[in-house]
Amino acid sequence: METPKDKLWTKEFIVISSVNFFLTLIFYLLMVTIAVFAVDEFHATTSQAGLVTGIFIIGTLIGRLFIGQAIDRIGRKKTLMIGLLCFTITTGLYFVDLGINFLLFNRFLHGITLGIASTAAGTIVADIIPSSRKGEGIGYFSMSTTLATAIGPFIGLFMSQHTTFQIIFSFCLLLGIISLFIGILVTVPELTKATVENTAESKGLKLSSFLEPKALPIAFIILLVSLCYSSVLSFINFYAKEINLVDAASFFFIVYAAAIMVSRPFTGRLMDSKGANYVMYPAIILLSAGLLLLSQSESSFTLLLSGVFIGFGFGNMQSCAQAVAVKVTAPHRIGLATSTYYIFLDAGLGFGPYVLGFLIPLTGYPHLYMILSALALVVIVLYYLLYGRLERKTKVFASSSM
Repeated sequence: METPKDKLWTKEFIVISSVNFFLTLIFYLLMVTIAVFAVDEFHATTSQAGLVTGIFIIGTLIGRLFIGQAIDRIGRKKTLMIGLLCFTITTGLYFVDLGINFLLFNRFLHGITLGIASTAAGTIVADIIPSSRKGEGIGYFSMSTTLATAIGPFIGLFMSQHTTFQIIFSFCLLLGIISLFIGILVTVPELTKATVENTAESKGLKLSSFLEPKALPIAFIILLVSLCYSSVLSFINFYAKEINLVDAASFFFIVYAAAIMVSRPFTGRLMDSKGANYVMYPAIILLSAGLLLLSQSESSFTLLLSGVFIGFGFGNMQSCAQAVAVKVTAPHRIGLATSTYYIFLDAGLGFGPYVLGFLIPLTGYPHLYMILSALALVVIVLYYLLYGRLERKTKVFASSSM
């Protein structure tokens, strides 16, 4: 029976998950439309249009890097509200027509504000979830991101075909305002004096002031698997055209999201009761199998089945790895652990397509996915060496130290 201490679905949990959903929805909606806007409105070149899309990720990384060490000194609720306010303001600045350079500048600022707001949201949710349900809770929280990654591009593409960019920006601004107002409803537990003092001691230009060392091993694993997934996120449409499965590809991310929605409640509980290894090892294998299946796709069924495998694999690794990063970290460094996890995740998703883009002319899409399938298998060994073997010794998930 669930006790008040173990309650997961509190007002704060629902509100912060909703805020995260709106932030991510705006991010992905604009990711699929902003390059076309740059070309249509400012006659941007292909490289400029690509930079308009990618500079947002760079801003997000910088925002996460610097807010991780400052979040507890500023205050978690205050950091969230500052991030949401600035995110909403920079969303409104898309209406300002001052040329391509201003658009690039605003995209960069917009990315920084997302990094601040989403890191604060991730830190708050990690703190309010009961220790006994950490894996399950972060799994449910991450589903808000999963839904947004499926719905955002769909809405963006639909609106770009049927409305003007002014309406698209108005819709995004409305969602930003909603997230700002519901963010006010979040009640964040006050930090203890000892926690604030411990946080203050971590100031300076040391590596540990910007990244959480204990979270680095699992963050490196998520960097590699997000690199693998970035190939799907960025190139699935090009690959689908090559193999004449464009119609099926339009449903790929819907199937991917559905697989995560179905599996997350079970994998979260499994992680809390048995440990991360019981989720991570099967998930890595499923990701590898999904990429291999994708490389051999010749029918709609095979293509969509690969989406199911990748959803079961990468989709569950995301939440599991975030829970590990939080679990192995001292309470006063949860903010740094959260930002460290997101920095490595964003780096894989953001820079992966750029790196893999050099391989595609040499390998083609089928061989690229085969190579990444093999890389995922290598990750199993790395995961064992960096974390898996240590969990069995420390039994970190068997305790409720947080």
